[in-house]
Amino acid sequence: MTSVILASGSEIRAKLLRDTGVVFDVEVAKIDEAAIIASLKAEKARPHEIVDTLAEYKAQRIAARYNEKLVIGCDQILVCDKQIYEKSASVKEARKILKTLRGKPHQLMSSVVIFENGRPVWRHIGRAQLIMRNFSDTFLDDYIKQHGDSILSSVGCYKLEEAGAQLFSHIQGDYFTILGIPLLEVLGFLRTRGVLVD
Repeated sequence: MTSVILASGSEIRAKLLRDTGVVFDVEVAKIDEAAIIASLKAEKARPHEIVDTLAEYKAQRIAARYNEKLVIGCDQILVCDKQIYEKSASVKEARKILKTLRGKPHQLMSSVVIFENGRPVWRHIGRAQLIMRNFSDTFLDDYIKQHGDSILSSVGCYKLEEAGAQLFSHIQGDYFTILGIPLLEVLGFLRTRGVLVD
């Protein structure tokens, strides 16, 4: 069986892969996402280029140490009103972002880049469109009070697989992409490498 490494610290990505039967190790890639994003923004890179670059950097960092393994790098960004949002650093910042997203559509892009023999061999970007409902400040306060720091692990300050679903009025796109990995496409690639039975 081909050895696989997930170059991500995301618990939900790991759970999704594990639940489908993929056997893998986790090695969290340490990159300065904020600096990379700032540099790419300065170069007028488009959102899909930014998320793809972040995923590639993560996979590349781990693949340099595990040349003989398949390394899966992932990243996700949120775009609203042409602005790119990163993960919040504090609950206070998360509340501000949720108020900004309230009542508006936004797009999530989830990128995957897979390295094999130390080089990128496959990449995919999934896209989903979400519309937050115009929830009250009281609801927002309760939501933040109940979930606290856990919302900081998601770029949009919500977990759709949990109570974050209550924030939305409409969703269009792949559920797995919203959770941070275009899972079906990744599984399709892994079957071509014998990681999963075709």
